Amino acid sequence: MRFVIVTGMSGSGKSTALKMLEDAGYYCVDNLPVSLIEKFVELLAMPNNEIEKVVLGLDARAGQAFEEVANILDALRDKGYLFEILFMDSSDASLIKRYKESRRLHPVEPEGRIEDGVKKEREMLAKIRKQADYVIDTTGLLTRELKAELDRIFVEGEEYNSLMINVMSFGFKHGIPADVDLVFDVRFLPNPYYVDELKTKTGNDREVQEYVMSCPESHVFLEKLVDMLQFLVPNYVKEGKYRLVVAIGCTGGKHRSVTLANELYQEMKDKGNYGMTIFHRDVNNRSK
Repeated sequence: MRFVIVTGMSGSGKSTALKMLEDAGYYCVDNLPVSLIEKFVELLAMPNNEIEKVVLGLDARAGQAFEEVANILDALRDKGYLFEILFMDSSDASLIKRYKESRRLHPVEPEGRIEDGVKKEREMLAKIRKQADYVIDTTGLLTRELKAELDRIFVEGEEYNSLMINVMSFGFKHGIPADVDLVFDVRFLPNPYYVDELKTKTGNDREVQEYVMSCPESHVFLEKLVDMLQFLVPNYVKEGKYRLVVAIGCTGGKHRSVTLANELYQEMKDKGNYGMTIFHRDVNNRSK
């Protein structure tokens, strides 16, 4: 039997993950009282149990007793019970934005500030996050991308490390993204903006891609960048990093950066057992 515990930050996508796993054939139980966790696990382990795949959702709605979860899970492991922990996470800024947009109260601080609730909950969950077998950061993650990650781990059974690589294009004139880890400047390449037939197109269009990649320096840059990331990624994984944002910038974020971001995504997406997303921040801006 495969037994998965899904937990994590409120607003990070736990409910969505539970629904997706249920659709994948898992028997799902959400928000079981903490005092019943051990009994639930014992029942699942009984002989002749016909349930083969189980997901148990746990979150801060369980109140202060949730702080006891990590100790209960330690005790279950000591008794020989096997289970996996999936921890759903997101950046504080993303969580706060989601709560403000939904106008929901934070379960940890229903009468206080959302920011305080997020901070307090992160402290509450620090121990269980360290115990997690998988961490999925949903910051900037699309629903279909989350499904792909869950399928990869819990349906296809691929080996998984918890690193999510977010490739992003942007324009320097609109500012460097605040949450990036690595920034690369491709303004040394010829700018398609000054070619009349390419000016209104973007790096998502074949004509712009061919123009940018016709420059030999584009290929050299891409080759060196891929080589560096292949060195860095395993070391980031070793240090427990779970999200890496790689940003490629040009002047306006429409042509060169978009093209190279797309190329990097294609080069890296099949080179490791990590998740990847791509996002073009400024592609819809009118300026170059």
